[in-house]
Amino acid sequence: MTRQLAFDLPGNEALTRADFFVAPSNARALQAVESWQDWPGAKLLLIGPEGAGKTHLANVWAELSGAVILSAEALGEVDIAALAGRPVAVEDAHLIGKAESALFHLHNVVTTGGALLLTAPTPPRDWGLQLADLQSRVQAASVARLEAPDDGLLSVVLIKLFADRQVAVPPNLIPYLISRMPRSIGAARALVAALDGRALALGRPVTRALAGEVLDRLENG
Repeated sequence: MTRQLAFDLPGNEALTRADFFVAPSNARALQAVESWQDWPGAKLLLIGPEGAGKTHLANVWAELSGAVILSAEALGEVDIAALAGRPVAVEDAHLIGKAESALFHLHNVVTTGGALLLTAPTPPRDWGLQLADLQSRVQAASVARLEAPDDGLLSVVLIKLFADRQVAVPPNLIPYLISRMPRSIGAARALVAALDGRALALGRPVTRALAGEVLDRLENG
């Protein structure tokens, strides 16, 4: 049987609830997001390192609530009044910069009848906020924390990604990849795509030797 080629285009990462792998590092955050109608003050701050799944959970929440997802850096260009009473997620809130007044206004119009989810890698005290009123409102939000994916979660993700591509791999490959790859779900997707593409181009199976070549190429740019 001929295996169909799969092309990974930028921005096509699956971000649904069905694609979210639950592990000890993210289970509590997922529970908080799924219980969004019970958020105190109708707001939640989702904090976690790069690649931990903040964007994925924001999209899961959008599925549940019908929320609009915005980037903090573009918030100053948004018609805030049009979002009154709606669920809104603001990603990378630590990059709010000159749009602090827009976030303050959004906070006021959204949490009356709607809900507000903010994502960031660090707590609000580290964002350099200048507006005292905004700082107090953000710091009053409930917090859900995501940890970097552990070995168990990355193993499950890698196995699933290879299986989705109908790629058979040797048992020793998964721990080898985990020992060398960046610790994020996005990195796992990119690595599997690179391995599959390289194996197809060379007409070789995905082995530890091939993985070493691909990892070296990725690490060296």
